[in-house]
Amino acid sequence: MGVASIIEWALAHLGYWVVFFLMVMENSVVPLPAELIVTPAAYNAANGKMSVVLLIVVSTLGSTVGAIINYYLSLWIGRPAIYKFAGSRWGRLIFLNREKLEKAEELFRRNGKISTFIGRLLPAGRQFISIPAGLARMNVGSFIFYTTFGSAIWNSFLVGLGYYLAYLLPEDQIVAELEKYGMQLNVAFVVIVAAALVWHFVRRRMHKKSK
Repeated sequence: MGVASIIEWALAHLGYWVVFFLMVMENSVVPLPAELIVTPAAYNAANGKMSVVLLIVVSTLGSTVGAIINYYLSLWIGRPAIYKFAGSRWGRLIFLNREKLEKAEELFRRNGKISTFIGRLLPAGRQFISIPAGLARMNVGSFIFYTTFGSAIWNSFLVGLGYYLAYLLPEDQIVAELEKYGMQLNVAFVVIVAAALVWHFVRRRMHKKSK
């Protein structure tokens, strides 16, 4: 199954409950890209198949629930166990490592509660900002407020992207265009993944040498 087929499947099957559960996963332990969840759903909303307001509410609710899961897991498990997990192969499977944890904790130390809002607007690693909040036992009410606020802004931005995509590529053209450029999409995906893996390997080597 190529990238084009995945996008076609998403456009055909993304309902409110699917969006909710995928966003819970994206913001907890499974690093699914929200861009591939909310944006296709917003494309459907632009074509009258979903409510844009309800889509923002559902995706934001899913983001918040997932963040709360990470918050309480961190609070209950504690720093030593979290860092041990981050240094294991299981941590690497979900793209979590000690360096990312240290950066998330540094962001939290510098900015305090507002960091849970800032973290939700970052293009990558949004789910990890919940970990230092849990470790620091941040007030849960404040955590939910800032997380929900930041998630709503980010999801609204993704909905805007979906609407813009619908403007550029009407519904009656998108399947044909995806099939036309399917090979290019697959190649681009492989190149991006390969570049990310090389960058990750180089950074790990540099980090080990600096110790």
